[in-house]
Amino acid sequence: MAALALAAYVLYMALAFGLRTAIQLRRTGSSGFEGISGRPGSAEWLAGVLFVVAIAVGFAAPLLALTGVVEPIGALDTTAVHVGGVVLFVVGLGGTLAAQVSMGESWRIGVDESTTTEMVTGGAFAIVRNPIFAAMLPASTGLALMVPSVVALAGLVALAVALELQVRVVEEPYLRRIHGSAYASYAARVGRFLPGIGRLRAG
Repeated sequence: MAALALAAYVLYMALAFGLRTAIQLRRTGSSGFEGISGRPGSAEWLAGVLFVVAIAVGFAAPLLALTGVVEPIGALDTTAVHVGGVVLFVVGLGGTLAAQVSMGESWRIGVDESTTTEMVTGGAFAIVRNPIFAAMLPASTGLALMVPSVVALAGLVALAVALELQVRVVEEPYLRRIHGSAYASYAARVGRFLPGIGRLRAG
């Protein structure tokens, strides 16, 4: 199962980041990567650092399990949990790619205050405001359940905290500044990660 998890992780990175970056470069001339924002030690900076850490740990977890360096958590090391992990991963991967298609040329990782992209509210963004992040969580949860070790779960927690910080501290304030009342109206009717949950009060 560790080998499958490692292959699944590589596939996710190749499609969700590698392929998407290539498409973005071809369409716009930009990779879409904005880097880590904020001063060192700030919440914005921490969000970026934790995201990078989560990506690294996500790769390390199945590799360490495959080499026998880290043992799985016994209570979670069952066929049912592994199968559930595969299902979650497939659903999360599909959701990530669908959300990226919905975002079109506005796709990016991070925020550049000097640029303004179109506010996307259609497709997957009509269901939740952050569908890419929302889909990354089940995909990452699936990977963690395929190799349920302390390392895998730590990476999952790091990713969840990173996404919460990125959305609440970096992206939502940026979108409020750039799109004003249009974003406020959108955020008041569409949930943050789940339909209807995390809507912002207008004004």
